[in-house]
Amino acid sequence: MITISKQVVYHHACCYLPPIVLRHNSNPYNMKTLKLCVFAICVFSALNSFAQQKNEWDIRLRVVGILPQESAKIGVIGGDINISNAYIPELDITYFFAKNFSAELILGTSKHKVKTQGSNLTAIGGSSAADVNLGKVWLLPPTLTLQYHLPTGAAFKPYIGAGANYTIFYNADKGPVVQAIDYQNKFSFAAQAGIDYDITKTVFLNIDVKKLFLNTNATVNAANLTPAGNQSLAPVLKNINADVKIRPWVVGVGVGYRIK
Repeated sequence: MITISKQVVYHHACCYLPPIVLRHNSNPYNMKTLKLCVFAICVFSALNSFAQQKNEWDIRLRVVGILPQESAKIGVIGGDINISNAYIPELDITYFFAKNFSAELILGTSKHKVKTQGSNLTAIGGSSAADVNLGKVWLLPPTLTLQYHLPTGAAFKPYIGAGANYTIFYNADKGPVVQAIDYQNKFSFAAQAGIDYDITKTVFLNIDVKKLFLNTNATVNAANLTPAGNQSLAPVLKNINADVKIRPWVVGVGVGYRIK
């Protein structure tokens, strides 16, 4: 077993820490005490890192590709989903609340075409593997991430981050086939990695990759497709539900300006 002998010494961060001297003993509580001391030192080191405030703002303007990795479970008619890629300008605001830690908020909006693939429309006189045009929809996905920036001491400054996304679906255009379509706004988890490359002390280039684990529930009203000879299908076609996984990659390249 282990005991701990203590002697008060002065630590460089203006606090008193006990040096640890180990020797064998039969007291079962000394190991717990040792673990508590090690844990306290680790916590102190982390708090000391956060205390080194940087008070820096970074503003980035990027060209972003939004690349859905979509799939869906569609009720009644089955099939899968296809969501188009989109390419947009995006604004990013980052604040360093500690030396190597920051919070990033991205702002941008994108428009996507939507259609089903391989849906079974034989009940209404269509194909057994039809594509159904579901029009277009706009997405507004503000995303907030917390980032850790590796202290390289060089022009290349890599970082990683994780956070939350809230996607708002708006201005949904139902397209030429169905009567109406509705999407639910959703929260999702976001992960990211990127690199800043300093051109000057205030101007830098940026490459950023995010993954949004975004799902939504869509409801399609296709009651207008009810066959005249089978009106019993109307309630079913009026409420076709789909569990849609969008899960896009968001890949951006741009330029940034640093304000200290």
